[in-house]
Amino acid sequence: MAVGLGAGLALGLAAAVTQAPVFVAAARALRPVGAVFLNLLSMVVIPLVATALFTGVAGLGDIRKVGRLGARTLAFFWLTTLAAIVIGFGLAKLLLPFGTMSPEQQTALRAAAAADSGLARHAAEQISSGGASFLVNLVPGNPLRAAVDGALLPLIVFVTIFAVATATLPAEKRAALTSVADAATQALIRIMYWVLAVAPLGICALVAPAVAQFGWSLVKAAGVFILAVILGMALFVGGVFVPAVALGTRLRAPRFLRVAFPSMMMAFSTTSSLATLPTMLGAAEGDLKISRTVSSFVLPLGASINRPGSALFQAVALLFVAQLYGLPLGLPQLVQAGAAVFLASLTVAAVPAGSVVSLAPAFAATGLPLAGLGLLIGLDRVPDMFRTLANVTGHLTGAAVVATAEGETLA
Repeated sequence: MAVGLGAGLALGLAAAVTQAPVFVAAARALRPVGAVFLNLLSMVVIPLVATALFTGVAGLGDIRKVGRLGARTLAFFWLTTLAAIVIGFGLAKLLLPFGTMSPEQQTALRAAAAADSGLARHAAEQISSGGASFLVNLVPGNPLRAAVDGALLPLIVFVTIFAVATATLPAEKRAALTSVADAATQALIRIMYWVLAVAPLGICALVAPAVAQFGWSLVKAAGVFILAVILGMALFVGGVFVPAVALGTRLRAPRFLRVAFPSMMMAFSTTSSLATLPTMLGAAEGDLKISRTVSSFVLPLGASINRPGSALFQAVALLFVAQLYGLPLGLPQLVQAGAAVFLASLTVAAVPAGSVVSLAPAFAATGLPLAGLGLLIGLDRVPDMFRTLANVTGHLTGAAVVATAEGETLA
């Protein structure tokens, strides 16, 4: 993907700076390729979000039997995810104006995105009718119609309710449904990998025409966005997880960070919480002396459904795309967007750029053009490293806090 981004930037800047007909024509000729790439992404989004969310929730088993350990774990995960969204929105509001586009450029970007296949049109109508209508429409009268219309938030609500109901079924009946959903998820993930295999070409086709039209303004805006994400992750880890360790356990923060550092570096290099799971388990059980009961529950669950770093990234990305296209979000839209980001962070699939793809429901909730997803995928490699580091730090922090709350004494 970095190759596609570099090629798109090079071609776009060459066209913008030199105005040579050959470069301008080449950049414009790539627009249909970019449109096909966006269609491939949107083709997979709806079924992947539905099956991944169902598998994760239903796979927990009867939620009533998870008990105190599960309640404490989920409470920690969800509270830190909400904190990440607030930090992301706040930092984006503070920093993104340094990379704003001119009103004329924003108008041109909106015009270029007007022909995109829109997952967002249905929800944009809901927002315009007010917050009460938004809440009412979260419960779909017809889930299949919601899927056809691209109304992902109502679909997520239905899938969550269906998954919770499935989790209460007897084991053999629950397994029949979850195995089908898991197989479907794996097949869709394979399709996503195929789509990402052509991502360099798709990203180049999206970036080159945009940069050719807007030049350094777009490059500057992207740089400010990446800087905001990195600073947000540092603030999140230092301002939420470190105090949580200091206040919620008997560990000193430097001691915890030394133990967590190998897992953090593994996450940074692999950009995968699941790939880092063995290292996290070793640190939790071997160094911190967290019981296997707690570590084997909290850490795999965190690696599957806990994405606070992704939520922070998505909050910044949402405001970045909104600013890029000149679509201001007021307080009601920010609240709706925060709810959408919270739900979206629960549906992140274990694929590269999964946090970007799962942003589609949040785009739908705010009426943002789907073309913004293509730009985000091109910029995603560096943010992905930092958000995975934050995710893994959160998993280990959660295990330590929950173990202490369960009465364990950590080393």
